Amino acid sequence: MRQRTICVIGGTGFVGRHLLLRLSQAGYRSRVPLSQPSRHRDLRLIPGCEPVVLTGWDEAGLSEVLTGCDGLVNLAGILNEGAGRAFEQTHVGLVEHATRAAKRAGVTTYLQMSALNADPAAASEYLRSKGRGEAQALAAASPDLRVTLFRPSLIFGPGDHLFNRFAAVLRLWAGPLPLACAGARFAPVHVGDVSEAMLRVLADPGRQGQVYELCGPRVWTLGEMFEWTARRLGRRLRILSLEDRLARLQARIFERLPGRLFTLDNYHSLQVDSLCGTDGLARLGIAPADVELVVPPDLGSMPRF
Repeated sequence: MRQRTICVIGGTGFVGRHLLLRLSQAGYRSRVPLSQPSRHRDLRLIPGCEPVVLTGWDEAGLSEVLTGCDGLVNLAGILNEGAGRAFEQTHVGLVEHATRAAKRAGVTTYLQMSALNADPAAASEYLRSKGRGEAQALAAASPDLRVTLFRPSLIFGPGDHLFNRFAAVLRLWAGPLPLACAGARFAPVHVGDVSEAMLRVLADPGRQGQVYELCGPRVWTLGEMFEWTARRLGRRLRILSLEDRLARLQARIFERLPGRLFTLDNYHSLQVDSLCGTDGLARLGIAPADVELVVPPDLGSMPRF
């Protein structure tokens, strides 16, 4: 039997690298389109992974890369705009180019990473653009292109930008922590479960063409996640929960600082709890991993790629 090849847009990111490893372990070949493959030579250490030069992030450039592929996974996403990257370009325009290119190259399976609460009418531009991206992908669905959407809550795991980021903030902060949106609720899902969900959909056409909401087994507030991280670091933490006016002020200040740790658009996203309405992992036969069982006591020991 011919070895199936899956193209992964966003393969150099946190979820992408975990997915590439799982694809390799499951016997797939993978292809990662990159503007500068020489900057990511480590991808060649993953058996069956082929970084390829992308001539342009348009239909023509992508269709060239997709030729010979059986499936396309689009993981491209940004939480904040900047460095030449915009929500509309990343979450909507790229989806249009990718789905058209997939059809042009004869690719029959398309998986897209979206987000819980993605909605063209959402308060935040991040969630609005994710919603428009979903609509763009679903509009491209046809008997020749099966479109599957994944809507995860926050994703954690080795090398994440969640608990590791909280730990980095706490290592630099002394005293009570003023925290905006401390009561915002999430159900963090492990990156291994997200990757496994995608593997199961790729392997079974009967599971394709659907929407899967992905959540972990526990609901956490933002404040609770910071407090838990502090305990793992052996610290006692007192959180000062900011009322709405101060939370907005903090966002306006922080979004002007290097790194944009917190923006007004982030604030708007946090006004809606990131919780699943349906259990997508259960539908795929996956028992979700709990944070307590997979995050080591010393966050600094979490391996990074």
